[in-house]
Parts: sequence; structure tokens; C-alpha cells
Amino acid sequence: MGKDSYTVLIVPKKSSNVKRLHISGKLLKGLVGVFAFSVLASAYLLYDYVSVKSQVWQVKELLEENETQKGQLQAFSNKVSTLENQMVKLRKFDAKLRVITNLEQPKSMEPYVGVGGPDERKLLDYGQRRNVIVQQMHSDLDNLSVEAAVQEESFSELMEFLEDKKSMLASTPSVWPVRGWVTSNFGKRLSPFTGKYKNHDGMDVATRTGTPIVAPADGRVTYVGVESGYGKLLVIDHGYGLATRYGHNSKIFVKIGQKVKRGDKLAAVGSTGRSTGPHLHYEVRVNGVPVNPRNYILN
Repeated sequence: MGKDSYTVLIVPKKSSNVKRLHISGKLLKGLVGVFAFSVLASAYLLYDYVSVKSQVWQVKELLEENETQKGQLQAFSNKVSTLENQMVKLRKFDAKLRVITNLEQPKSMEPYVGVGGPDERKLLDYGQRRNVIVQQMHSDLDNLSVEAAVQEESFSELMEFLEDKKSMLASTPSVWPVRGWVTSNFGKRLSPFTGKYKNHDGMDVATRTGTPIVAPADGRVTYVGVESGYGKLLVIDHGYGLATRYGHNSKIFVKIGQKVKRGDKLAAVGSTGRSTGPHLHYEVRVNGVPVNPRNYILN
């Protein structure tokens, strides 16, 4: 045997026959090399498996986190959209109040919110889209903040005006004095008594006898009595040149000089005076001149 050979003795447990296995040095080295390579390869594969599995878990966690963030972004975007819609409603309400109060309109907010064009976010990947969406929401919030500040200033101006005009508004006959059917409006009409056209200085509201008549605004009673054509007549002075007249009453519950508030019971519907049936003849006068009562009624 050469110097580079090795002998392996195999001694069976139940036999005395000894077997000899001769292995050359080169073969032994080869076997050791293969074994070492197998161990290293197995270790590498195990490490790679653990590493890949860890990355899979990380990717899974990132996907779940992205889904959560997408949901949060969508919810936040919906809230911003809701706030924008509420601001639109507030602007419309503000504009209506300014028409009623004859105040100038506030500075327009169109430069802050008027944008358009194609949605470039569709051309971006999710990460880029998320950044764009976040930036857009920050921009929308900045716009809403500016608009809210302008709206707050506008409402403050309206509040100050309304406080100053509170007494005048309370003295404006803006509600119906009685509920019923309008049988004759203000203006020219065919007289039921003469058959000729004649100017009607008020508005007739037909309803049952005894139906309560209420004050359409704050004021003071200046006349209670019977007058030709009107029958039992009641007159209220509301100040600011405004007065209201109530004709054909069956009963009157207030006295001259008495102060009344909007909604107070004044009289009961009747058919006294020149009348074809139970109704209220209602007039509004400005500085003594009859005007259309509908111009003041809001409800």
C-alpha cells in the first residue's frame, strides 16, 4: 500500500472475521471535502431560508401597514371633502343673510379652491401616489383654514350687524298673524260689493270665526275701536315707521298703549264691518302708506 492510503478495520460484533477497507488519501480528502461542502451548503441554505422567511414577514407587515395607511388616508380625505361641502353650505347661508341684511359680500374664496386638470396620481406608483395625496390633503387643509378664518370674520360682521338691528328685526312684521286661506291679495281687485276695480290696501285671510290673531312683531297698540268698513279695528305701531292694521275682528284682547311681543294673542277672527264672511283684513303701512304685507312675511 502507498503512503497515501488508509486502512479501516471493520470488526463485526458476533463474528471474528475482521474486514479491512483500504482508502486512498486522495479519496479520503475528497470525502472530507464533500462532507465539509455539504455542511457549509446546508448552513447557507438554512440561513437563506430563515432570511427569506423573515423578509416575507416584513413584506407582509408592510403590506398590512400600507393597507391600514390607505384606509386612514381615505378616511381623512373623506373628512376633508365633508368639511369642504360644509364650507360651501356656510358660504351660501352667509350670502343669503347678506342679501337680507343688505350687506356687501365678503372676499371670494374661489382662488383658494378653484383647481382642475387631469389626475396625475394615476400615473404614479403607490408610494408616490401616497405622497401626492398627503401633500394634496395638507394643501386642502390650508385652504380650509384660510377660508374658515374669512368665514369667521364674515359671520362676526353679520353678528355685529344683527345685534345692532335686533330691535328693528323684532319690530318687523315677518310672520303670519293668522293661518288660513288668502282670498284677496294686495293691489287692484274687483270689489265684491260694487263689482268695480278698486285698490285693496291689505290682504284678506279667511278662516273660522274665533281663530286667534297673533302679533307678527313687537310693538305698541295705538288704536282699538270700530271704523267704517273695517268693523272692529286694531292698529299696532312697530316703530321705524311700520304699523299693522287688523280689521273685521269678532273680539279684541288688547288695550291702547299696551306693549305686545311677536306671537302675543291680539284678537279673534270675525266678520264685523263690511264683510262677506269671517276673515282677517291685514295691512302693513310704512310711514302711513299701505304696502304689500307679503314683502315682509318670511315663514
